[in-house]
Amino acid sequence: MSIFPGGTYDFIIVGGGTAGCVLANRLSNSGKHEVLMLEAGPADRYPWIHIPIGYAKTMFHKRYNWGFYTEPEPELHNRKLYWPRGRVLGGSSSINGLVYIRGQTQDYDAWEQAGNKGWGWKDVLPLFRTLESNDRGADQYHGDNGPLHCSSIRERHELMDAIVSGANELQVRTTDDFNGASQEGVGYYQLFTRHGR
Repeated sequence: MSIFPGGTYDFIIVGGGTAGCVLANRLSNSGKHEVLMLEAGPADRYPWIHIPIGYAKTMFHKRYNWGFYTEPEPELHNRKLYWPRGRVLGGSSSINGLVYIRGQTQDYDAWEQAGNKGWGWKDVLPLFRTLESNDRGADQYHGDNGPLHCSSIRERHELMDAIVSGANELQVRTTDDFNGASQEGVGYYQLFTRHGR
């Protein structure tokens, strides 16, 4: 046990970003452990954090965003790139556009082949399914009873439809599910939203 001013804790988690929040939840969920999570930023009470289009208001907000820049990149004529990172409870997941796209199958398999047992696609896919409450319903790629709500974009936009059509003309296929069998293609993605929030 660790002692911190104001209490005694079994675990102290530094950083209330996505991973820190999930870890704190998992460790404290049983009620057996006392967990302290330290986050440099404020609570996520800013209204724009809870609305999908709100990332336009958080992308440069000094209170909720660290506002990092990369080092000069030789491949980009030594330009620095803006690298927004969340400085708020929920971390960068609180300031992004809430797009839900998993890592590529090949990346997970490469990690496993590099010696990271348990990180292959066959190992992580069941975990993704457990986490999801997907409006597509449960199937071999998706779950429907998890804590993370995944919703499809219902309203189509003529500009996006024209992009899909143009890509199809260039032999780029339409993908209906970027978290399904293949991420290759063009189409509408899903969001980490529920009831518009």
